[in-house]
Amino acid sequence: MTTANNPNAKGGMQTEDVSQTRPQPQETQNIPGRRALKAKGGAQKSAGAFRTISEVAGELSVEQHVLRFWETKFAQIKPLKRGGGRRYYRPEDVELLKNIHHLLYSEGYTIKGVQKLLSATRGNLSARVQEGPDVLAAEPQSETPMARAVEKNKDELKSMLDDLRAMRKLID
Repeated sequence: MTTANNPNAKGGMQTEDVSQTRPQPQETQNIPGRRALKAKGGAQKSAGAFRTISEVAGELSVEQHVLRFWETKFAQIKPLKRGGGRRYYRPEDVELLKNIHHLLYSEGYTIKGVQKLLSATRGNLSARVQEGPDVLAAEPQSETPMARAVEKNKDELKSMLDDLRAMRKLID
């Protein structure tokens, strides 16, 4: 076949027709004296192993910058930092991040709400996340600032309602 008749010919040279070839699966080379490359996503780390920010972000399905942002908002998250600022998360850090993620994304808490919850539970969110919202209900309601505010507003509203009813009786 001449180059004039071949549509794949470039500059007078024949080239291989790539539309006819199939991509070959990549094979790893077995070179003596060299160690094999680690396959990404292969072996799992042990439960006690430290995790990089990319591993934790992948596990939680969030971007890495979200984890860095959470570090600024939650003082309890303190990853170990090595040379170059590389972060390594301890298993307890990962567990805390999972709990924060659950509260923010599944239960609809705000960052301030999670911060208050962390201070109320002294940094231990696992019981709260696993057992549900009734864990804090075991505390006496009158001791929390929110409960006191609700009771105050409730009393004010009841007295207003009583006043309105008395005024209505005067009008009728």
